[in-house]
Amino acid sequence: MEYRYLGRSGLKVSTLTMGTMTFGGSEKIGAADQADATRQIDLCLDAGINLLDTANVYNAGVSEEMIGVALSENGRRQKALVATKVRFRMGDGPNEVGLSRHHIIAQAEASLRRLKTDVIDLYQVHEWDGQTPIEETMEALDTLVRQGKVRYIGCSNYSGWHIMKALGAAERRQAERFVSQQIHYTLYSREAEYELVPISGDQGLGILIWSPLAGGLLSGKYRRDGGPESGRHVEGYREPPVPDRDRLYDIVDVIVAIADERNVSGAQVALAWSLGRPGVTSVIIGGRSDSQFKDNLAAAELRLTAEERQRLDAVSRPPLLYPYWHQTYTANDRLGAVDADLLTPYVEEFKRG
Repeated sequence: MEYRYLGRSGLKVSTLTMGTMTFGGSEKIGAADQADATRQIDLCLDAGINLLDTANVYNAGVSEEMIGVALSENGRRQKALVATKVRFRMGDGPNEVGLSRHHIIAQAEASLRRLKTDVIDLYQVHEWDGQTPIEETMEALDTLVRQGKVRYIGCSNYSGWHIMKALGAAERRQAERFVSQQIHYTLYSREAEYELVPISGDQGLGILIWSPLAGGLLSGKYRRDGGPESGRHVEGYREPPVPDRDRLYDIVDVIVAIADERNVSGAQVALAWSLGRPGVTSVIIGGRSDSQFKDNLAAAELRLTAEERQRLDAVSRPPLLYPYWHQTYTANDRLGAVDADLLTPYVEEFKRG
């Protein structure tokens, strides 16, 4: 297992992170009981994973509770970093949702109790809250760090201007700043390359990727001529949206072709592509079963060739939005390193005519 620094921090995390949304969930997502959860945590820790990701909202706190039980036994807590999140509704009251000081601090304390720990290693705001001043949110997070209840803070599902607004608010008050962002970024969903990936490179944020297989759509199981009889997409799960099925299956065709050539699973190919993208720190893997976790874990050792990456990039590359196509035409003589990560393939096409 490889370990990478999380943004500008001195914290090293494994390139694969264990996702735990299936713990105590429904059949649609995966319904791991306590024995399953503990066994799967051991499986991941033994493979070198050192970061577990959860959220207070995952199954109304049950995921955190199950992690707490598992890590409280046999010294597992000393082997694991725990990341959780706050933002979504956790009760019926008017203040039991959002990123107010009240909700953040109350939910951090509740998460600590459920996790049976005295500190959250990475506390992430789960989604933007446009009704709470960003200064209040960043100050509340800073308070938790200064109290020793949280070690690092991050964001998830923010847009580019949200991130810059938050970083600016923290800088003005000399408060703790985000060290990472958790985003959806896959071979099919590459929108993060427009703003979120460049901001991470420029501002020194680590990137954690959630649902890197698009809920299984990029595993190779779903094909033009059919798919499995069970699974979240068969049962009506809506993330991620797939407006262009033909494009999805074009990508899956290349994934499966490379997987067959390398005698590995399609999931491993898709995960290995994500791990090799600029700025990516760790990819969050999950599974309904031990076999799915074991298969995903093997992606940590798979190294795609330059030719394989080129094939995957070509079939999945999104069209450039404005102002990026304009920069490709008129600013290609003065691109910085972060700009070049996004624009160089398009500049090469432009120069070829």
